[in-house]
Amino acid sequence: MPFVKKIKTDAYYSRFQVKYRRRREGKTDYYARKRLVTQAKNKYNAPKYRLVVRFTNKDIIVQVVYARLQGDFVLTAAQSRELPRYGIKHGLTNWAAAYATGLLCARRTLTKLGLADKYEGVAEPDGTFKMTEVLDEEDAPRPFKAFLDVGLRRTSTGSRVFGAMKGASDGGIFIPHSEKRFPGYDAESKELDAEVLKKYIFGGHVAEYMESLEEEDDERFKKQFSTYLADGIGSEDIEEIYTSGHAAIREDPTFKPTDKSKDWKSESAKHRSVKLTYAQRQENIAAKIEKFKAGDSNEPEADEDDE
Repeated sequence: MPFVKKIKTDAYYSRFQVKYRRRREGKTDYYARKRLVTQAKNKYNAPKYRLVVRFTNKDIIVQVVYARLQGDFVLTAAQSRELPRYGIKHGLTNWAAAYATGLLCARRTLTKLGLADKYEGVAEPDGTFKMTEVLDEEDAPRPFKAFLDVGLRRTSTGSRVFGAMKGASDGGIFIPHSEKRFPGYDAESKELDAEVLKKYIFGGHVAEYMESLEEEDDERFKKQFSTYLADGIGSEDIEEIYTSGHAAIREDPTFKPTDKSKDWKSESAKHRSVKLTYAQRQENIAAKIEKFKAGDSNEPEADEDDE
């Protein structure tokens, strides 16, 4: 077939429609968002809730979000930088921290909705695949349901996204999922190794890496785990830290703001330029004109001899 030049005529450009801004910026997958947000028309004022998991270089953010016509509204949120309050002070972006952050968000959500006592989730995780089920009691409330929103993140097996989801699921939220993306799942045998998943929940993979690195390269070990060593934490202490951290999260998941060293609202106001009103701008102009006129009248007149 001969080469055919594709000509974009005026008719093409007159009908061309640009994509949404966040699609152009590569921030939102609207194909996935439509299916996560759209609710049945016979379920008035009953939004779909999403468990939104996002990662930064130093933080993990887990939110329970629902959509309205005005935009998205956050029901509850939890961040991994809150974990030091529960005794987890190191490795705030690893798989175990993602699990703890998801657990914190789930317990905080159920406490806010008054379902914390009804749905306790998995108090002692053993790595087995469990989902929150409806209670057998009569007139018992149904479990809080949310769908996982991974954004643009790649959903590969063992991803930290599923660590946050597992934590939220064990925290008592009903999230439809399977075991296929958890670490320890074998695609050939189609079975989940519970011991591997449990190891990741309690930071066992970090402890193993610490031990191997200490044996192979002691200098690199001291550099990479310097904050652990400064607090006297070894590979044998990591599982106990996460176990006590999970218990502390269940005991008090409520949000407590940190003490601020400064009043940052007043500090930021110092550097903010206030927009002037029309009357104020007119007054400033009149003052400049008066100052200019006064400056001209004070200048001495030139003598004829000088000319």
